[in-house]
Amino acid sequence: MRTVVKAGVVLAAALALLAGGAALDLRGRESEDADGRAVAGVASGSALLRPAVTARALGSSIAALQDRLRSVPQDWRGFATLGLAYVAQARVTADPSWYPKAEGALRESLRLHPEDNVEALLGLGALALARHDFEDALARGRAALDLDPFDANAYGVVGDALLEIGRYDEAFEAFQTMVDTRPDLASYARASYARELLGDVPGAIEAMRLAYEAAGSTSDAAWAAAQLGELEFGRGDVEAAARWFERGRDLEPDSSANLAGLARVAWADGDAGLAIDRYAELVAMDPAVEHLAALGDLYATTGRRSEARDQYAVVEATRSLARANGVNVDLEVALFDADHGDPRAALAAAEAEWARRRSVHVADAYGWALFANGRYEEAAHALDRALSLGARNATFLFHAGMIERARGHEDAALRLLREALATNPHFSILHATTAETVVAELEAAR
Repeated sequence: MRTVVKAGVVLAAALALLAGGAALDLRGRESEDADGRAVAGVASGSALLRPAVTARALGSSIAALQDRLRSVPQDWRGFATLGLAYVAQARVTADPSWYPKAEGALRESLRLHPEDNVEALLGLGALALARHDFEDALARGRAALDLDPFDANAYGVVGDALLEIGRYDEAFEAFQTMVDTRPDLASYARASYARELLGDVPGAIEAMRLAYEAAGSTSDAAWAAAQLGELEFGRGDVEAAARWFERGRDLEPDSSANLAGLARVAWADGDAGLAIDRYAELVAMDPAVEHLAALGDLYATTGRRSEARDQYAVVEATRSLARANGVNVDLEVALFDADHGDPRAALAAAEAEWARRRSVHVADAYGWALFANGRYEEAAHALDRALSLGARNATFLFHAGMIERARGHEDAALRLLREALATNPHFSILHATTAETVVAELEAAR
């Protein structure tokens, strides 16, 4: 479904802090929503929540906060709110230079009011999540909970950090408490992602529909529609995905999540030219790495090599900018470089990230980087870890299948690659055709 990039959850935290529904039980039993509809429980969960919000709207809020703080420079809550707004602006503009500004505003809030400043602690937690410093985010969230054990946002920060570190049972417990404390769009979305992680895609869609129904604004509804589109696309239903992406675009025409979804739909429908046009329009508005890389891959697979190289150079420049502003991008580097011909750099980044945290997404990236370097046995162990939660992730399955083929285990390779294509035949611009080709070769050799 949703991309591995974790900045989305950060934006959710920032927007929630800048600012009903029924409880959803995540402990493995059924509960009912306010209308009496049964909701299948899951073991626990978290979600990569990325509500839609425009840079223009945030810019207006930031300007108003700056004006106020010039008049009332002792307003510690105002500085905390400004810091959170900077974190959100960094995400929606794909410009990490907002992060140092966010840190300055949040630390000023703490300087002005060092005692019981939950707002600043949560803001620093959101900032740490944005920079992929998950240990620091965990510490900030727990410090906030020490001050206010009933703050749902604090459980969100703690759970998000634990999830990224790979401590799933603890993350799920934190999110169960968050759902119990404040069931809303954010809680339903987290339940959706939990179900997806555990391989229950229909349950994930059901929970995300509840999130869509709980949306309090057109921006929130547009975001939830995009997530439903991603879920449908991830299980290979391109038509259903297109309907949700179109609905989200109608709600908010400049929603980058829905525009990206429609670009992928065009590619899946065989219209690479339209997909390129849509991605080109998107990166002009939202130059996030995942969009830049997708456009480069489309250029590469359609024979436009020079344009692909130019696009990949922009990806590298964007990564360098992120690093310069304190963002850890090793996970993204590992996957991108393994896919684009720099196996040594991919492995160095993957090893560094694996030393920091052991999530299933890091395990997948580490295994794929090991594969790119010819270390197939170690790669297989890493992919076992990536698949351990049961997620029906076509990319994970493809990676595992290619590793098994390299190990000479052709039956296992064929099973995994078939499963990847059955899960989502359009899982990757770069690799979907490779999967089809290898499956055909393995079937012919039987």
